Amino acid sequence: MIDWISNTFDNLQLALYESVVQPLVFGLGFGNLLEDAFDATRWLLLGLMQIAFILVGVRVLERRWPAEPVTDPAAVRTDVVYTLIHRLGLVRLAMFFAIEPLWDSMSGALRLAGLSTWQLDGLWPGVTDIGWVSLLLYLIVFDFVGYWLHRAQHQFNWWWALHSLHHSQRQMTMWSDNRNHLLDDVLMGTAFALLARFIGVEPGQFVAITVITQLHESLQHANARISFGAVGERLLVSPRFHRLHHSIGIGHESGGRGTLGGHNFGVLLPLWDVLFRTSNFDNRFDPTGVRDQLPDEGGRDYGRGFWRQQGLGLVRLVTSYRKTT
Repeated sequence: MIDWISNTFDNLQLALYESVVQPLVFGLGFGNLLEDAFDATRWLLLGLMQIAFILVGVRVLERRWPAEPVTDPAAVRTDVVYTLIHRLGLVRLAMFFAIEPLWDSMSGALRLAGLSTWQLDGLWPGVTDIGWVSLLLYLIVFDFVGYWLHRAQHQFNWWWALHSLHHSQRQMTMWSDNRNHLLDDVLMGTAFALLARFIGVEPGQFVAITVITQLHESLQHANARISFGAVGERLLVSPRFHRLHHSIGIGHESGGRGTLGGHNFGVLLPLWDVLFRTSNFDNRFDPTGVRDQLPDEGGRDYGRGFWRQQGLGLVRLVTSYRKTT
């Protein structure tokens, strides 16, 4: 069964490459990048499959158990643009061309110095070299690092100036996961790409980690009144658990009104929030957004369209820097 799925996917990738990607690459005059374009086709195909899953699977949950009525469809359409940019591989492609040459040169220098690269799944020979065990190990490591990076986005004023765009969506839906500032994406993408190379994640494993994480993030951002129950909520991040992370006054504030911090930073596992005391398991579905968006709190404008949101993010970044100098 697994071989059949793998072979089917490989055949689809080849068909998409030969019929669409290869002619496009030739037409743009980048014939020297055909091998890289074939790899990029994998991300494109996986992105198309994820979008199909969102449309067919997650949408059913939103319609069956909505957390709130959709009153601002234009804001949701902007989030669709973000999703298409990310899930169709454009950000990953940029990370590939930015990080791969740098890391290859660094790896070459290490090998010349007699130092070999490290393989995390080689820690326990005979166990961690089993495919699913290795993948699970890497997922846990990525989730742990993701938890702390996410906390950092909420801790430093300059980083929150960018990340607050993600929280500014007052109409959170299954499309809201990728609503991020592009510079924020570059920082996070670079961190995870370097982490993958540092601990020896194989390309196929990196693809699987990314797809698993992204699909679950689409689910947890869904406009759905769904909880996994008293036990399940502590095993896997649910839409209810993550919605609290986006709740005004809860998700991005700690220790006082307007103080950066928050709760429920876990990406896949609530375990880290429990261990480091940032969890909130209240059974509630609050309005989402950032406090300073509220009319009586200043009514800050985070922008309506994609480019407006990106520009205002840079303005907030510069402003936060000036306040610290």
